[in-house]
Amino acid sequence: MTDKLDSAEAYNERGMERAENEDFAGAIADYTAAIALDPNYAEAYYNRAYDRSEIEDYAGAIEDYNKVIELAPDAAPAYFNRGLARAKIGDAEGANADCEYAKTLGL
Repeated sequence: MTDKLDSAEAYNERGMERAENEDFAGAIADYTAAIALDPNYAEAYYNRAYDRSEIEDYAGAIEDYNKVIELAPDAAPAYFNRGLARAKIGDAEGANADCEYAKTLGL
C-alpha cells in the first residue's frame, strides 16, 4: 500500500481506510501526502488532526485543527476537537473556550 495515488482525495480516502484499521501512522502519512498535493484541503487536515489525537500527539492535533479553522471558520467539530486536545495538554481555559464556541456554531 505504498503506491503513489493520483489525487489529494485519493490519499485522504486511503488514509481514512487505514485509520479504520488503526494504522494511524499510515493514515497520517496519507493525509500528509494529500495536504502536500492540496495545501487548502481542510478535510485532510481535520482527519490528520483526529488521528494525531488518537496517538496522543495533541500538539500536532491542535496545529492541524488551527489550520482547519483557518480554512473553514465555521467547522464546529474542529473547534470542539481542538478543545478536547487542549484539555489533554492542560489548557482548560482554551478547551472551554473552544467547546463553548463550537456550541454557538450548532454543535
